Amino acid sequence: MVRTDLIIEAHEVLLQTSRLQEIEGIKSFHESSDGIDVSLIEIVTPEAAQKIGKSPGKYITIEAPGLRDKNSELEERLAAVVCRQLQRLLHLADDATILVVGLGNWNVTPDSLGPSVVEALYVTRHIKAMHPDKIGPGFRNVCAIAPGVLGLTGIETGEIIFGIVQRLKPDLVIAIDALAARSLHRLNTTIQISDTGIYPGSGVGSRGQGITPQTLGIPVLAIGVPTVVDAATLANDVLELVVKAVHKQAGVGSDVSQLLSLFEELESTDKKQLIREVLNPEVGMLMVTPKEVDRLLNDISGVLANGLNAALHPRVAAEFFH
Repeated sequence: MVRTDLIIEAHEVLLQTSRLQEIEGIKSFHESSDGIDVSLIEIVTPEAAQKIGKSPGKYITIEAPGLRDKNSELEERLAAVVCRQLQRLLHLADDATILVVGLGNWNVTPDSLGPSVVEALYVTRHIKAMHPDKIGPGFRNVCAIAPGVLGLTGIETGEIIFGIVQRLKPDLVIAIDALAARSLHRLNTTIQISDTGIYPGSGVGSRGQGITPQTLGIPVLAIGVPTVVDAATLANDVLELVVKAVHKQAGVGSDVSQLLSLFEELESTDKKQLIREVLNPEVGMLMVTPKEVDRLLNDISGVLANGLNAALHPRVAAEFFH
């Protein structure tokens, strides 16, 4: 199975390896508008979930490649799309209480997405409880926390969230985390929203206690953005591009050409295993992120915070779409 947290990539690989146009038990829909692509993939059956390696449920993927170039107008439109897609999955009463969890390590830039988004949210639970006359209608009870990671706290993040849920009894948990992708072009330009929950750290090989509807007993939405890619997967993609380039060019040495042809004939899983066997003794498990990750993460965090604020608070949405 390819190392990725993105359902859209897992679906692409499954279609490619099975040589089918669609997979039984998986429904998909795609639309594009003004540089923003939205895909909905729903895993309906346990058999399909096992094939694709993801939990049954709905997954919404929003892609905006133009985010790599600073574009304020695109960011505003993308925040509106995020709001609308969240509203497709939200079924909340006006007096509902929502707990937003910013997962990740705020000391490590590629892993700081969750805390960055939480910092820009409109949290209102304390105001509505202590000073209800100071806040008008159109705002729901929103509280938020950035619990850190196991290495900082010594406590599994899932255990922290479970304890808070038991105490506060929220109607919904929204968990935000950085993800891992298999393609460089999707880093910091893709947003995934799902109603299946999340396992902190799963993208980098450390699967923690799940923050899911099953573990918490309430609905859970997971929002993620890929910020890193597995080096072995990246090396595989680069070598495949080299193979294609060699076939197009004349005058390449026969030894090199034969070696690359042998690589091309290997199965995809064998290629990745070979690359990992070469990389692991030298660098271990290596994750790669773009050099401009600071700016990209700041931009995408702002998009998510704006979209969430509008989706959770009707009054903000009314002003946002005015």
